[in-house]
Amino acid sequence: MHIDPDSLSIADRYKLLIGGIVPRPIAFVSTISPSGRLNLAPFSFFNGISANPMTLLFCPANKPDGTEKDTLRNIAHPWTSSDQATGAGEFVVNVVSEAIALRAVACAEELSYGESEFDFAGLAPAPSSVVAPPRVAESPLSFECRCVALHRLNPGAPAGGNIVIGKVIAVHAHEGLINDRFHVDPEALRAVGRMGGASYCTTRQRFEVPMGRPALDLPALDFTRMKPAR
Repeated sequence: MHIDPDSLSIADRYKLLIGGIVPRPIAFVSTISPSGRLNLAPFSFFNGISANPMTLLFCPANKPDGTEKDTLRNIAHPWTSSDQATGAGEFVVNVVSEAIALRAVACAEELSYGESEFDFAGLAPAPSSVVAPPRVAESPLSFECRCVALHRLNPGAPAGGNIVIGKVIAVHAHEGLINDRFHVDPEALRAVGRMGGASYCTTRQRFEVPMGRPALDLPALDFTRMKPAR
């Protein structure tokens, strides 16, 4: 089967992306507007970039009418400002755990600009260490970020793509989540991932495989008999 993406509608391209690129981690991004109002929204076009410098990215697409989402507006207004107290160019990526999955998904609701999803979903804002936007207190792991690059792939277009790259300048973790070697305990994290449509997944069922050539020496994996990690 061969598909030419340019022959498809935006909606059909989107379905191929979210159904085929799975599972995807969810960036639960908190920002602050120029007037000081808090915003919180989930994005699954999200991943880490590098450890040197420690950077990550997420991609808030434009709305169907081509206007930018509140998250992007808050980061980009004006994201080159030296007045960091306003939250310009700053954001926090909060990991979505099982405990807050429903409330995170609810924050995809289209609220009026300046209306806080923290209040809407009943989540608690906690002070960040460096940036102005607060983190989500209920999230087990949060990354305070400062925007270092913003790329608008199709400005003003419906569902136009945007890439926000942030340098991580502080990390918050719940007690016991990270050991003294900086390994994150996946059982304590209980992260939730995004699938296609309205489907989500947990990270309970895991397996370990040595990197590189040694993986070829292992017997075939029987996923049908694999039990969830405890």
